[in-house]
Amino acid sequence: EQSPTAPINAYGTSKLMSEWMLRDLAAASSLRHVSLRYFNVAGSDSGGRIGQSTREATLLVKVACQAAVGKRPHVSVFGTDYPTPDGTGVRDYIHVEDLASAHLKALDYLRAGGDSTVLNCGYGHGYSVRDVLASVERIAGHPLKVIESPRRPGDPPVLVARADRIRSTLGWHPQLDDLDTIVRTSLLWERHLQKEPW
Repeated sequence: EQSPTAPINAYGTSKLMSEWMLRDLAAASSLRHVSLRYFNVAGSDSGGRIGQSTREATLLVKVACQAAVGKRPHVSVFGTDYPTPDGTGVRDYIHVEDLASAHLKALDYLRAGGDSTVLNCGYGHGYSVRDVLASVERIAGHPLKVIESPRRPGDPPVLVARADRIRSTLGWHPQLDDLDTIVRTSLLWERHLQKEPW
């Protein structure tokens, strides 16, 4: 939260602009807010009842799970030469149910009179693209067709939250902080969508 904000792509800039608007509105009124800086949201309801149904999603976990159930012919890996242990990008993946609980904790915090704040919403550790693909293959029980492609402009090598402040400020304790759990629920949802397409 205290790092300099210097977005390197339009998506990051748009999120920062939203924070600025909330900050300015709070300065001009009695509005109090909590801005949660989401990291890579993935997974679905643990019962497989609700999840992301965007067909053309670009989030890695969803794309890999779609490939695992035959909805996509392959998974593209954008960049294998990053300065990371296996050369692929590293991201902090947060289960959607933990994200929902962070929102509820933020509401409790504001109801208790908490001041406006900005909080990173992630687990504080990351997984590489190859880690995610290995998890999907292990849980699906078969290999994925993977195509290695060049890096995409604007993709940083590593994006991992500092999660200590959200935990101390909101008393948030994630329950599904495990890549295999995230992948398992994502795969359950993709299999559900095969039976009942949207």
